[in-house]
Amino acid sequence: MATQTAAGARRRFSVDDCRAMVKAGILSPDERIELRDGQPFRKDKGRRRRFSVDEYYAMAEAGILAPDERVELLAGEIITMAAIGSHHAFCVTQLTELFYESLGRRVTLRVQNPVRLAIGNEPEPDVALVHRRSDNYASAHPGPDDIILLIEVADASAGFDRRHKLPMYALYGIPETWLFDINARQVEIYDEPMAGGYARVRVVGRDGSLTPQAFPDVTIPVSAVMPD
Repeated sequence: MATQTAAGARRRFSVDDCRAMVKAGILSPDERIELRDGQPFRKDKGRRRRFSVDEYYAMAEAGILAPDERVELLAGEIITMAAIGSHHAFCVTQLTELFYESLGRRVTLRVQNPVRLAIGNEPEPDVALVHRRSDNYASAHPGPDDIILLIEVADASAGFDRRHKLPMYALYGIPETWLFDINARQVEIYDEPMAGGYARVRVVGRDGSLTPQAFPDVTIPVSAVMPD
């Protein structure tokens, strides 16, 4: 059963979870770990114990994370994701269909699948356009050099995405990111990545259109994607 923690919050762990992590080899018996409000802290360093991608997957294999639990790994912390409402699903479905129709096999289109940005960062954007690869990413998730465009669709999570996910995407050089703010009925376009975030942000309303930088021949009307 998926956790009921609010979207964008850190996933809380129990004492039994920590014991299971030790048993699975995720935590060393020598690590001085204590739980504070459901978060494992390192006593010797006084800060949260962060996790790698491999440890994140080991938690799923050990049953610490449920198969249907909506979480992602951001900056070494396991973060809960928003439930997918009907407006969110509509937007993602429309984007998927329009990109498939306009780009075909010029890209690989990934929907709500992971991208691996670093050892402690494996977010799951709603839509990712990535370069085609001979193995179609069977051997590994796309990394920063594979990514053309990332898209986040947000209603309750828009603020979290702006504060946490967009700066992270910029840090790893993702060339372009779109944030669909369903409540505001607008799309925020971010490009020109730099260490502190994106240097340029543009806002497109429901009557406007979107064109990926990498594909100037493609135009997507916002009204075709944004729910009424």
